[in-house]
Amino acid sequence: MDSFVLNWIQTELFRKEDFWEDRNGNCRIGSTLARRLCETSETWRRLAGPGAEWLAQALWSSCRNLAVDEQILPTPLTRRRKKEGRGNKFQLKIKPPRPTKICEMCGAEGVKNRYCRSCAVEASRETMAQVALLGHAKPKSRKTKAHISKALSDHAVANTWWDPKSLPSWLTEDYYIQKIQPLLRGKKVRDIADVLRVSQAYAALIRSGRRRPYRRHWLALAELVNIRASE
Repeated sequence: MDSFVLNWIQTELFRKEDFWEDRNGNCRIGSTLARRLCETSETWRRLAGPGAEWLAQALWSSCRNLAVDEQILPTPLTRRRKKEGRGNKFQLKIKPPRPTKICEMCGAEGVKNRYCRSCAVEASRETMAQVALLGHAKPKSRKTKAHISKALSDHAVANTWWDPKSLPSWLTEDYYIQKIQPLLRGKKVRDIADVLRVSQAYAALIRSGRRRPYRRHWLALAELVNIRASE
């Protein structure tokens, strides 16, 4: 039971309302947690049965003031004597209850994996961003460095020749952050990479908001999320 409780408090996502403090300063668990613990009481009763029966027999046998012969007490908790009297070997096979799995992000119960369906999408996007960062930090070969250098050079030239006046007046930095960036989370990394002609690793960083592309890309991203040019 100690192992069960220790594993439970290490994996459970607790909330503020799960606990309360009484007038003496003692911390108590709320009714929700208490109810969940009570649901496992039947398992602990069966697991504690053999120990309770052994203790009862030991106390009975050690009592010297009894005017009766030594007696073997019944075993109503485990029914061990009844099974052994029928020639069956007593075996205690009880699996401890498993804590209910909860989503690590929102705390929803009844999930099969680490996240619920709604949070799994966001978690996968965050993972893609982390993978992109690891990809940038990984040592690169000479051929890869040459390819990256050429791509950066091409983008630098394109940025230099790009005319800022071609950008619509309504497409400001605040508009990109508030309107376009949130909608990019619903697009595939491959689509963003194809539109901007960048690597998928960098596209993942753009979608997550960790990187902000150059201004000449804002209009293409706006069209990607179905925001058309308007004055």
